[in-house]
Amino acid sequence: MTRGRPIPAVPGSPLADEVLERITTIYPAAAQPQRAAEASAYMKGVVPFLGIRTPARRALSRQVLEGLAPPDERDCTAIAIRCWRLPEREYHYFAVDYLRRYVGRCSSGFLPTVRWLLTTVPWWDTVDALAAHTVGPLVAADPALKTTMDGWIEDDDLWVARTALLHQLRYKQATDSERLFRYCLRRADHPDFFIRKAIGWSLREYAKTDPEAVRAFVGSAGDRLSPLSVREALKNL
Repeated sequence: MTRGRPIPAVPGSPLADEVLERITTIYPAAAQPQRAAEASAYMKGVVPFLGIRTPARRALSRQVLEGLAPPDERDCTAIAIRCWRLPEREYHYFAVDYLRRYVGRCSSGFLPTVRWLLTTVPWWDTVDALAAHTVGPLVAADPALKTTMDGWIEDDDLWVARTALLHQLRYKQATDSERLFRYCLRRADHPDFFIRKAIGWSLREYAKTDPEAVRAFVGSAGDRLSPLSVREALKNL
């Protein structure tokens, strides 16, 4: 599931050392094997789980981070990659939450690391959160990254293309609607469920801000959009 990409260089980080020592002690102590099996089955066996429910996991994460200083980009890189190299999904969720909290401390140079996270043991649970809450803010902070998104929407890796579709999910009035609609049409004929669903989801979310624009776009697209994409886009209109 790594798509054959090498693991990025992991920078030295005393903060990451402390976080990893804490989390690999605190999380396993709360593991529940039966729940872990159920979670893995729900996620189609993509990754193993410890079996920690989200509210409990986030409470444990607060213990992990108690008293620690905020990170810089080097720390974020080290923590994210080292968590991702652990097998159980809860460690990946920790990294996703951590990046969401501290993405403002990262530059556009952090995007290649995020791409590695997106394409390593990828599934919708981590990809969607990284798209909306890490890639989205990075692109908003550096508009030059829009051209990178133009490349991602063309990517053969469906999770990279899905990220391009979803990175504006939380932009609301700041949405570049021309780019959003162009991306939707560009991948409208993609056969995969996850791309067609992402097209509809991105349009449905933007419809909360500009319903008439979405209605007009869907109407003008005609049968270029899949029924799934159209159904999702117009669900709340």
